[in-house]
Amino acid sequence: MLDKLKMKKKEVADAKASRGRGKGVESESLYKNAAAILSKENRIAEDLYIENKVKRGLRNSNGTGVVVGLTHIGEVSGYAKDEQGNKIPKEGKLYYRGYDIEDLVNNVIMEGRFGFEETAFLLIMGSLPSKKELNLFNEILGNHRELPDGFARDMILTAPSNNIMNKLGRSVLALYSFDDNPDDISAPNVLRQSLQLMGYFPAIICYAYQAKRSYYDSDSLHLHPPIKELSTSENILRMLRPTGEYTDLEAKLLDICMILHAEHGGGNNSSFTTHLISSTGTDTYSAISAAVGSLKGPKHGGANIAVIRMLNDIRTNVKDITRAGALDDYLVKILKGEANDRTGLVYGMGHAIYTKSDPRAKILKEMAKKLAESKDKIDDFLLCDYIEKNVPRLYAEVHGKEINMPANVDLYSGFVYDALDIPNDVATPLFATARLAGWSAHRLEELVNGGKLMRPAYKTVQSKQDYVSMADRKTRFL
Repeated sequence: MLDKLKMKKKEVADAKASRGRGKGVESESLYKNAAAILSKENRIAEDLYIENKVKRGLRNSNGTGVVVGLTHIGEVSGYAKDEQGNKIPKEGKLYYRGYDIEDLVNNVIMEGRFGFEETAFLLIMGSLPSKKELNLFNEILGNHRELPDGFARDMILTAPSNNIMNKLGRSVLALYSFDDNPDDISAPNVLRQSLQLMGYFPAIICYAYQAKRSYYDSDSLHLHPPIKELSTSENILRMLRPTGEYTDLEAKLLDICMILHAEHGGGNNSSFTTHLISSTGTDTYSAISAAVGSLKGPKHGGANIAVIRMLNDIRTNVKDITRAGALDDYLVKILKGEANDRTGLVYGMGHAIYTKSDPRAKILKEMAKKLAESKDKIDDFLLCDYIEKNVPRLYAEVHGKEINMPANVDLYSGFVYDALDIPNDVATPLFATARLAGWSAHRLEELVNGGKLMRPAYKTVQSKQDYVSMADRKTRFL
């Protein structure tokens, strides 16, 4: 099947190349000219935002988020405020339904078990499950590990995507057609849909990745069926790897990554997207697909990939990553925009809310060290540790000012994904698989408390125009 698709792909590419002249050239000219003109004309001067007291990006002048709602689900605490509203740095805290994330994770580690499913239950249902409730929850997820009949063949293998997030979003929308009651937004039905999607996501992302490897990268196609009795993280590693093999440490570390990514206080872009779309009364598949689209954006969900690429770049360009002087020299180049992707950013450092520490990074760092020791990657782990401890100092030297710059979760989740041999293509889809628990909880909360269609306001700065007849109009874009 995929061989036939590759032939079809070549035919389409040849057809596009042979189309060549005429309308194609005119269209390209229109696009380029229009883009240049519209980019200039659509630009809004910065002082107009200040003059009109517009909070760009839903942010206050001090960088904090504009409060647009209330939630029971998550809380992020990264600073206090003085009487003037200025930030006072403090150790970061993250709470799921009022429970400290450190307590949740430490209990899972202490008992040597998987905890993502328990965390998902907590976020969606509002309380920690009893043993009986968790067993039923896991059974429901297990019964939906396998995709509907024909779905993998028709929706994933027949139309592979070069971007797994794109395929994930399309697959979620397609599942609407496999639901006998897709538009019912009552709480029981939305809960059913949410748990079914949680069961389906691992197979979707893993099959989409395998199809991408075969179709675009000409690699062998490995399809392992999910096993209903396995945890989410075990099924993901089993279906991702050609041999289907994984260790208990690997699966439990991925499980902790998923716990830490399951929710982040409701103020993030994709969770807000879930509230926004759900407020229209639309179906679950449309709302979750929109959240996937939000997370696909590199400003939101792609930071762990950026960390992986940055670490690879440092290893390539610094001959001995155990030498502090050599590392300092190269990190300074990165901060000056002279190395890596030349943005001047050291990925995995700093956060919009956390000022002294990111609790997720603290938790993950401890587990990452164990993984590094088991895989003989301790030097790579120590590279992350060096970045965490020294980049704030180097930033101050380069830019002449000190800022709060704690390591964030992406620094160590990027290392963990790399050490687990998780492909870059799958890093953000894994994030989505974990965050689906939070999205589902936020959707249910919006529907229960809804009734108000979210309708943000924009103030126009366009001057009024007199109508011009067709005969008097000038050609602008050609």
